[in-house]
Amino acid sequence: MPTAKNGDVAIHYEREGSGEPVVFVPEAGLGGWLWGWQHAALSGPYGTVVWDLRGTGRSDAPPGPYSLSTLVGDLLAVLEECEIRKAHLVGCGLGGAVALETARRSTRAETLTLFGTAPAGEGFALDPLFAPPGDREAIRDSLEVALSAEFRRDQPDAIEGIADWRAEGDADRQGWAAQIAALSGFDATDRLVEITQPALVGAGTADRLVSPEGSRDLADGLPRGEYVAWEGAGHFPFVERSREVNDRLAGFLAEHGT
Repeated sequence: MPTAKNGDVAIHYEREGSGEPVVFVPEAGLGGWLWGWQHAALSGPYGTVVWDLRGTGRSDAPPGPYSLSTLVGDLLAVLEECEIRKAHLVGCGLGGAVALETARRSTRAETLTLFGTAPAGEGFALDPLFAPPGDREAIRDSLEVALSAEFRRDQPDAIEGIADWRAEGDADRQGWAAQIAALSGFDATDRLVEITQPALVGAGTADRLVSPEGSRDLADGLPRGEYVAWEGAGHFPFVERSREVNDRLAGFLAEHGT
């Protein structure tokens, strides 16, 4: 099982392909499975890396709370282990904040693609997303705030698959709380001008966890930010509208790749 070490904490990751690197950063409490739709589409033309935040899945879960600096350090450790000098970073929610801060604090980000991400911690309302990994009913209930009613109605098999993945690898309450603590005090509003990488900021217009207005504010504050909305999608437009998102993401990466 491949791992990167940040101090004495092991961070699990999976890598495929050898092209220009794209590194995915998951939402709080959720494993690398979250990016399966994009991972499958991009692996080949790109080298892809998915990983589990500390406290989730197969990564170590030391006692929290975790700071945003610590999670940024974990991402940098993964990049070091994979011998990646620069990467296209793709994140959602807490993962978007980690990617954003990595771009601000280091030179390792080639581009940013951020879904459901606000410029400050007060813009995130992620608590309804948590469900105990062993409680499938609670997991299904939590998906009501993450995915649109239309998607849940039309894609029952996908919902069951997501419930299976979450039951196997979600963070428990302790890990979840440790991760969410990283958003306490997070406010990049006045520092967005420092982040000059091309940035694609996406949102579902029905996102109930991070308002689309917050994502738009983030895009507007970034010097090279571009906002795109997926009408009627929830917090995970890259799941609900995977084909549209993948086309947009592939075009963005091709435009700004090296």
